[in-house]
Amino acid sequence: MRIMVHKYGGTSVKGLERMRLVLDRVRKSHALGYKMVVALSAMSGETNRLLTQAREFSADPDPAELDVLVTTGEQVSVALFTMLAKDAGLRARSLLGHQIPITTNSNVTRARIMEIDAPRIKAMLEDYDLLVVAGFQGVDCHGRVTTLGRGGSDTTGVALAAALSAEVCEIYTDVNGVYTTDPNLCRTARKLDRITYDEMLELSSQGAKVLQIRSVEFAKKFNVPVRVRSTFSDDPGTLVTAEDTEMEDVLVSGIAYDKDQCRITVRNVMDRPGVAAAIFSPIAEAGILVDMIIQNTGRDGRTDMTFTISRAHLDRTMAILDSLRPVIGAEDIQHDVNVCKVSVIGVGMRSHSGVASTMFTLMKKENINILMIATSEIKITCLIEEKYLELAVRTLHDAFGLAEGPAKACA
Repeated sequence: MRIMVHKYGGTSVKGLERMRLVLDRVRKSHALGYKMVVALSAMSGETNRLLTQAREFSADPDPAELDVLVTTGEQVSVALFTMLAKDAGLRARSLLGHQIPITTNSNVTRARIMEIDAPRIKAMLEDYDLLVVAGFQGVDCHGRVTTLGRGGSDTTGVALAAALSAEVCEIYTDVNGVYTTDPNLCRTARKLDRITYDEMLELSSQGAKVLQIRSVEFAKKFNVPVRVRSTFSDDPGTLVTAEDTEMEDVLVSGIAYDKDQCRITVRNVMDRPGVAAAIFSPIAEAGILVDMIIQNTGRDGRTDMTFTISRAHLDRTMAILDSLRPVIGAEDIQHDVNVCKVSVIGVGMRSHSGVASTMFTLMKKENINILMIATSEIKITCLIEEKYLELAVRTLHDAFGLAEGPAKACA
């Protein structure tokens, strides 16, 4: 049995005419001899509408009940699309997360997929041409509906492809693929034909919104080829896949940025073992993700600790730090929301040097001060003032030649 998985985002299923476009794509793939599994998001704007309605009924909505509420958006999409498919002559059936089941842990609003009943899906595909699955949702071991976090339909699609050993998972959205940087920010941005899982992971983690990061993690773990395409054009899109020798020769693949950053500095804390744990353990327990961290060289038994978080978590983080003042001996706690991250990403950095020096030289030339630096094997990230974001992205994009083609490493 040849299986193909499609996933369609909210803009792709917003209304009858767009669903007809989706149906046309599904029928073309089915005509090639594939059994089709299609994961759908809620119609664009529907999840936000439901969340707004929840807050009209409750000042502090129960997270478990929020999951029950917002999953109705996907339920509407799959029911309507299945009606359309049946009228077109396809043997189709809709499936909600708990009907498969897609089993998750119990972390409501951000659950992780633990297991998918692949034999049940394959058995149903013997009787149906098309299974239309509600994205973004699952069920925990207690029978409670859960959701996978915003963008979770991407993860549903890739996880289904992995469980079913599908030939490919095609993610349909409103852009033609993965670009060297945000085309809304840099008009010379170029669509990539291929990108590695690791590069896509870094792009997603650094602010690129094309794919949810957990979907890329799934794809890499189970070696699922993922193609990112537009619902509204015939462009072949971008293939996210394992790296090969040719891809390793590309020094830089893209420039990513993230404006959702806040820098916090805890000044003059005691420079002794356990202080870092005293600061970051309560933050982690509150479910707040810390990104970049710098501890200054100690002086007179004191030091400064600087780190970054999402702006949405600023108030909670500051409250935690204020409560820790007697424990860590902090003299002052400062924050700055007018910052952003800019990252240069490419698998070629693993075996070639010079990217960091080029990046830092360009920043100096444009008089952009670097506030913090973080690196990985294939990424260099600088925290800078947000007012310089567009200048930094365009400068780096042009300097690494990304508009003309892949920036090749020198032999």
